[in-house]
Amino acid sequence: MSFQKERGAPEAITIDKLTSWTENAAEGVKYFSGTGTYSKTIEAPKSWFKKGTQLWIDLGEVKNLAEVIVNGKSLGVVWKKPFRVNVSEVLKSGKNTLEIKVTNLWVNRLIGDEQANAKKITYTTMPFYKATSPLLPSGLLSEVSILSIK
Repeated sequence: MSFQKERGAPEAITIDKLTSWTENAAEGVKYFSGTGTYSKTIEAPKSWFKKGTQLWIDLGEVKNLAEVIVNGKSLGVVWKKPFRVNVSEVLKSGKNTLEIKVTNLWVNRLIGDEQANAKKITYTTMPFYKATSPLLPSGLLSEVSILSIK
């Protein structure tokens, strides 16, 4: 997973499980606001590609919106439930590259900037959030799956 530059997060991290960025121990990830990119190579077996069948990626729970890119082709942005994208035209048998660019709200970075000894990244004329304000869930929050629909 990689993050937008100059937003306080590391350039990239490796994750084993999809959870909210706010659950990460690294403060740069925990308080990150912007776009984080999940990257993975997936193997699509030939059995998925049956005549008359559509293949969809279901992102599960997303906070707050996501762009899906398969094999270098953007399939658009999803911003409400169900977070699903038709991948029938771009997914192929064998290896495929999958990128999911998730963008969250500005709130977590504003809260992060209020932490003791924080290096401020944002600026606002109205400080709506305090260091103790609750963080908002961010990122891909549940399993991502491939659906086969006839």
